Amino acid sequence: MTTRIGVITFPGSLDDADARRAVSLAGAEPVALWHGSHDLDGVDALVLPGGFSYGDYLRAGAIAALAPIMTEVKSAAATGMPVLGICNGFQMLVEAHLLPGGLIRNAHQQFIRRDQRLRVENTDTVWTSQFTAEQEIVIPLKNADGGYTADADTLARIEGEGQVAFRYMGVNPNGSLNDIAGLTNERGNVVGLMPHPEHAVEAGFGPDTTAAMRSGVDGLTVFTSAVAALVASAA
Repeated sequence: MTTRIGVITFPGSLDDADARRAVSLAGAEPVALWHGSHDLDGVDALVLPGGFSYGDYLRAGAIAALAPIMTEVKSAAATGMPVLGICNGFQMLVEAHLLPGGLIRNAHQQFIRRDQRLRVENTDTVWTSQFTAEQEIVIPLKNADGGYTADADTLARIEGEGQVAFRYMGVNPNGSLNDIAGLTNERGNVVGLMPHPEHAVEAGFGPDTTAAMRSGVDGLTVFTSAVAALVASAA
């Protein structure tokens, strides 16, 4: 049976089609889901894509976190379903309390777009299992509200429990505490990150590498990791 991964579209989503293509390139069937529905259509995993849901009014991701489908997302995550939040999707996950902390305006108060070096900090999650520990990757980044923040106790807890999934390398682009670029929940099925792995899945369209321009496909491993884990669990 083909693995089916749902990609939820919210008003203001920009990268939902890109996420569906990434799912397809990873060997799964992408399923388009709508924010106003309570039906997950029997999918095996979920992706909350990037964009500017509801124009980022109030706080980025805050309104989308209250969308009807998020009730189902939270219930599915509680059962162990893999859930990935990318950029605006990461903001939704923290606003929905599926991940700790919060995301605020970039420290320099400007939108940023760059190919960002990252270090993979945790390979025990559904979405990072095919990376190697401390692997360095390059993923495109584009955000205005990407500064990760948390109180001192929360920060100590997520560091102590290994919940940092990705960390910025070379430069901290948005003022995130401890250079945090992505997090996982304790169970390892929910992951959020600010950079966009769906923009580094196909040669000719990704970041530059030493081999060739636009040949970087490091982001594809995020999606193939989940597909492999789901196939293994179904065997």
